[in-house]
Amino acid sequence: MKTRGFISTLTILLLAVVLSCNVKKYIPEGEFLYKGAALEINTKEDIKGLDDVEEELEDLLRPEPNSKIFGMYVGLWAHYKGTKEKPGFINRFLNKKIGQEPVYFSQVNPSRTEDLIVNRLENRGFFYSNSMSEVTRKGQFAEVAYTVNISTPYTLTEVVVDRDSLEIDKEIIAMMSETRLDSGSRFDLNKLNAERTRIDSTLKERGYYNFNNDFLIFEADTNISDSLRLFKLYLRLKKNVPAKGIIPYKIDTINVFPNYSIDEDGDKLDTTIYDDKNFIQGNFVFKPRLLNEYILIENNQRYNPTLSRLTSNRLSSIGNYKFVNLRYEELESSDSLGHLKASIYLSPMTKRSLRAELLAVSKSNNFAGPALNLIYRNRNLFKGGETLNLTGRAGYEFQIAGGENRKGLQSFELGLGADLIFPRVIFFVPIKEKFSYSVPKTKMGISAEYLSRGGLYRLKSISANYGYFWNANQFAYHEINPLSLSVVNLSKTSPEFDQILNDNPFLKRSFDQNFIAGINYTFNYNKLNDRFRTHGYFLGLGLDFAGNTVHLLDKISGTDDGKFLGLEYAQYGKIDLDLRYHWNIDKKQTVATRLFAGWGMPYGNSQSLPYIKQYFSGGPNSVRAFRIRSIGPGTYRPENFDVNSYFDQSGDIRIEGNIEYRFPIVSLLKGAFFMDAGNVWLMNENEALPGGKFTSSWWSELAVGAGVGLRVDIQFFVIRFDLATPLRVPYLDEGERWGNTFDIGSRSWRKQNLVFNFAIGYPF
Repeated sequence: MKTRGFISTLTILLLAVVLSCNVKKYIPEGEFLYKGAALEINTKEDIKGLDDVEEELEDLLRPEPNSKIFGMYVGLWAHYKGTKEKPGFINRFLNKKIGQEPVYFSQVNPSRTEDLIVNRLENRGFFYSNSMSEVTRKGQFAEVAYTVNISTPYTLTEVVVDRDSLEIDKEIIAMMSETRLDSGSRFDLNKLNAERTRIDSTLKERGYYNFNNDFLIFEADTNISDSLRLFKLYLRLKKNVPAKGIIPYKIDTINVFPNYSIDEDGDKLDTTIYDDKNFIQGNFVFKPRLLNEYILIENNQRYNPTLSRLTSNRLSSIGNYKFVNLRYEELESSDSLGHLKASIYLSPMTKRSLRAELLAVSKSNNFAGPALNLIYRNRNLFKGGETLNLTGRAGYEFQIAGGENRKGLQSFELGLGADLIFPRVIFFVPIKEKFSYSVPKTKMGISAEYLSRGGLYRLKSISANYGYFWNANQFAYHEINPLSLSVVNLSKTSPEFDQILNDNPFLKRSFDQNFIAGINYTFNYNKLNDRFRTHGYFLGLGLDFAGNTVHLLDKISGTDDGKFLGLEYAQYGKIDLDLRYHWNIDKKQTVATRLFAGWGMPYGNSQSLPYIKQYFSGGPNSVRAFRIRSIGPGTYRPENFDVNSYFDQSGDIRIEGNIEYRFPIVSLLKGAFFMDAGNVWLMNENEALPGGKFTSSWWSELAVGAGVGLRVDIQFFVIRFDLATPLRVPYLDEGERWGNTFDIGSRSWRKQNLVFNFAIGYPF
C-alpha cells in the first residue's frame, strides 16, 4: 500500500510539471510576470575585488522572480491551482508544500534599483558611477536589463587623526598602528565602520566605560588630485561628545553577594573583606577565599568588559548558581577619572535534589525491559562549590520474539556510583590555574556494577577514577584522568558460557585480565550546535593507556608474573578518532556525516584488549542494518547466528563511516535517509575467529547498510526510529557480499533483512 501511495504521489507531481507550462492563462489582465533581471558591468580598467562588488550588486536586483524546474514554473502553477475557487485536496496540498506567490512586474521599481546600485558603488569607493535600465515586455512576461558603468575607484593615501590634549586622543593615535586601513586601499564604507568598531572595543578594554563608536567620525578629502583619484582620511571625535564618554573608568569597590535574594536587605547582612573585596552574605554559604579565585576584576583596576564577561563565565561554571549578574554603578568623581562600583549578585540553585527516572529500554538485539535510575545531588557540600552526585540504577531486560530458545535470555543489572566534583584543581602541590574562560574541575569517582546475564554468567566490577575536566573555550573540551582503575570479576558461569570461552581463548583471556590501571584523555572540538552555521564540525580524540605503571611495579617487585596484588592486569594502548561534518542546507535540512576510527594495541602480557575495552559494531548508533555486536571481526561469522545468540563479536580495531540526510515532514516529525558502513578487526590472529585479523584489504570486509528513519524532535529531546537493511554482508564469499533481493512481500525476507532500531537522540 505504501508503494502504491508513493507511485500515486509521484504521478501527480509529474502531471503537475507537465501542466505547469500553462501558467500564462492565470496571469491577470494588465499584469506581466517578472522573469528576472540581467546585470552588465562596464569598466575602463581592471579593478581588484570586482567579483565581490558584482556579487553585492546582484543582491540588489529585487525582487527574486519565481523559480523554475526544467524551465517550467511548477511552484507558481501549484499556487494558481491551489488558490482557485474549490481547489480540491490535492491542489491545496501541493500549494502548501511547493506553491509560490506570483511575482509581477508591477512589484519591480527599476529606477529605485538604479539608485541603490549607484549608492552601493559610492560606498565602495566608485564615485561618479552610473546605472541604466531597460525593460523588455514580451507577451505576458517582462524582464529588466541593468547596465552599470563603474568609474575608477578612489584609493587611500593616509589616515590622519585630529588630535587634542585629551588622553583618549593619545590612545587612538597609538591604536592606529594596527589599523586595517592600508595606504593604497580602495575607499570602503564597511571597512570604515569596522575600524570604528575596532577602536571602540579597544578603548573599552582600556577603561573607557561610556565610550561609543558613534562618537567617532571619518571625513574623506578627495581634492588631492583631479586625475589620480586619491583621498585622504581624517579621523576625529564628533563635537559635543559627553565628557563621561571620553574618560577612562576604574573600579573603586567590589561587592559580592554569594547568597543573593531579592527579599534580603543588604544592609543587614554580614560583610567579610577578602582581597579588597566585600563578600556580603547572611547565612555563610561560600568561603570568600575560594570564591575570590573565580573573580578576575580587581579594585583600582580599569574597567575591562572582557574580564567582566570572563568573571561571569567562571562563576557560572561552578555549577552552584542559576543566575550570575555583574552590574556596574557610576560613582561621583572629582578628578579626571571615572569611578565604578561593581556588584556581583549570585543566586544559588537548590542545595539538594533527588531525581528518579523510570525508563523503558529497547535494544536492537531484541532485549527490552524496565530500568530505574535514582540521582541524588548535594551542591556546595563544603561551602566551596563542591558537588556530590550519588547514583543508583536497577534494570531488568528480557529477550522478546525469541521463539523456542528464549530460556535464560534475560539480564539483571544493578549499579551504584558516587562522584565528588571540586570546581578547582586539586593536586599534591598547589596549582594556580591560568584558564580565564572557565575553571578546571577535579572529579573523584567510584562505582560498582553487578550484571547477571541469566543462565550464562555473572559479572561484578568496581571502578575508580581521579581526574580533571574543563572547557578551554565555547567549542573545546578537555578531560584527563591520570588515575583510572577497574576490577572485573567474572563468576558463576554456565557450562554453555564456559564452552564459549573454551572455544575462544582470546575471549577467555580478555575476561581473565580483570585489573585495569591506566590513564586516559578526551578532547572534543564541537561546532555542530549552531543551526545558523552552514558547515558544522566535530573532532573527538580519545587516548587510553593501561598497565605500564603496574608492569613497572611488577618488575621492581621481582615477580614479573603479570599480576598485581594477586590480580592479573591488562596492558594496552588505545586511540579513538571521531570526525563529523554537518552541511546545513537550510534551517531544516541537514546532511550529516561521520567517520570513526579506533585502534587498540594489546602488548606485554595481553593478547587482546580487555572485554570491556573492546570495540563492537552494529546497533542504533553504529551500522544500523545489523544488530548490536553482530558484525565481525573481519569476515568471521558464528556457527549459531540468530537474535538469540551470545554476541561476542568484538575486536581491537574499529572503522566506521555514516551519512544521513535529515529533512522535515510535518511539525515535530522529521525524516531521514541514511547509509552506514563499518566493521571491527583483531590485531592478532585468533584461530577461534577465522578471518578476524586486520589486513591491508580491510576495506573489502566492510558491512554496509541503508535505511529510513523517523524522528520526533521535541526541541531538546529526540525520539528516533530507524528501519534498515543490509546492502553488503562481510561474512559471505567475496563475490557474493554485495546485493539484496529486496523482497519486501516475503515474510522470511523481512525477518532476516529488516532491522528496527529505537533510540533517544541523533546517532551523530
